Amino acid sequence: MIIIKTPEQIKKMKIAGEILADCHKEIASIIKPGITTEEINAFAETYILKRGAIPEQKGYHGYPFATCASVNDVICHGFPNKVPLKNGDIVTIDMVVNLDGWLADSAWSYAVGTISNEAKKLLEITEAALYKGIEQAVIGNRVGDISHAIQTFAEEQGFSVVRDFVGHAIGSNMHEDPQIPHFGPPNVGKRLKEGMVITIEPMLNIGMYHAKIDLDGWTARTVDGSLSAQYEHTLAITANGPEILTKQ
Repeated sequence: MIIIKTPEQIKKMKIAGEILADCHKEIASIIKPGITTEEINAFAETYILKRGAIPEQKGYHGYPFATCASVNDVICHGFPNKVPLKNGDIVTIDMVVNLDGWLADSAWSYAVGTISNEAKKLLEITEAALYKGIEQAVIGNRVGDISHAIQTFAEEQGFSVVRDFVGHAIGSNMHEDPQIPHFGPPNVGKRLKEGMVITIEPMLNIGMYHAKIDLDGWTARTVDGSLSAQYEHTLAITANGPEILTKQ
């Protein structure tokens, strides 16, 4: 069932989104060679709590951390750990913030030190693909219009689009209907209506789009070891077009 949010509820989600966006900006300032994703996770959890919010991912279906930290070939849901990040790595930090029962969700990929031109292009195209999808998030369009815009753009640039993980509606629950794939034909899926709040979160790979799961049951990697990146915003469908609630 699709849950339409009231303007007041969207305002609450936007405040949660502002906390999340501010946290990402702070994380961008501390990421450098030598820092560990465990340290980044601790920083994010402390920051969110100090702002009076809750890191919603911690404890979700048993997930033990406040963030997902996905390095290099990890597509998503990577566990923070004690391994120092190296010059040339890329890392995606994904967080969900709960403020007074209303949620915002955003992932961002970061360069660690100086990265290769190939990795740099991956980050640039993945972020651009996110905004290609957001452009289609208008009243009257269908979910498939978002999906098709992302896939078409990404593949034209030579990257593959992960199929196993998709965006979703969000509100007082982390995952609501409908799902928002980042691949597929246009003019299919649910019609977008004013008051819907969704995440768009394309994951692009340099190599094959297929994923495999580590023994921890969470960490998803590229099957061929190629680099993967992800960018995600939470946005509301409004009469004035898509409103990004996690804008940095």
